[in-house]
Amino acid sequence: ALPEKKMVFKGLVTNEDDMDKLVLTPLIRYPLLGGSALITFEKEEVAQRIVELKEHMVELSYGLELEELERCRMRVQAAPVDLLLPSLLEIGLTWSSRSLLLSGLPSLSIPKEILLDKLELFFSKTKNGGGEVESSEVLDDSSQAVLTFVQDGVAERLIARGCMPVLIGKGKYELKISPYMRGDVTSLQLQPSRCPRTVLLTGIPDVLGEEPMRDTLEIHFQKASHGGGEVDALAYVPVGLQAVAVFTQDV
Repeated sequence: ALPEKKMVFKGLVTNEDDMDKLVLTPLIRYPLLGGSALITFEKEEVAQRIVELKEHMVELSYGLELEELERCRMRVQAAPVDLLLPSLLEIGLTWSSRSLLLSGLPSLSIPKEILLDKLELFFSKTKNGGGEVESSEVLDDSSQAVLTFVQDGVAERLIARGCMPVLIGKGKYELKISPYMRGDVTSLQLQPSRCPRTVLLTGIPDVLGEEPMRDTLEIHFQKASHGGGEVDALAYVPVGLQAVAVFTQDV
């Protein structure tokens, strides 16, 4: 009989219905031409109001005490930002009998090519349970690598071990070994979606420097008297330049 022991569960509880669901994180690139700006407001109703007004007369002489005839203004157009978002995504998974996935690679200050050479050398030795390596690849933005062997059965034998201490350089690191699944998109459907808080401004002339123009636009569109409100973010591209805006959340 084992003695009683109090235990605290600190795991993550999920519903069984959610186990097979895939969560997509938006990372949408939106081209931004010169003479335009993207402005994101804190409230959706402000962005909608700015779009409905369509045309805006922006004062260029904020902070200067000038006579009415000396004041300079520019006319800009406001339009909604429409993006294409995935509404249906189907991925077909295939399992490779000669490949495996290595997880938990150390963050070493060595090139990827050298790291792969060390992994290939270790797993090509029969005393380590390996065999001749056909190809190797470090996955982007991760601490994982994929090894593909020439012969069948090598990957399966290593996967059965679950994890192994691997000698890399002067250190020994415990790496997790698991099956490698390759996913290919078999179906993708897109639907238009309008950004609720972001507005596209166009027709901005090249009359101020980049920073003064950005400040001028923010000052104008945060004033309630102009139909604006609190500005969350603003990106401006001067005439003659191009940029790409990246949307990472619903703005």
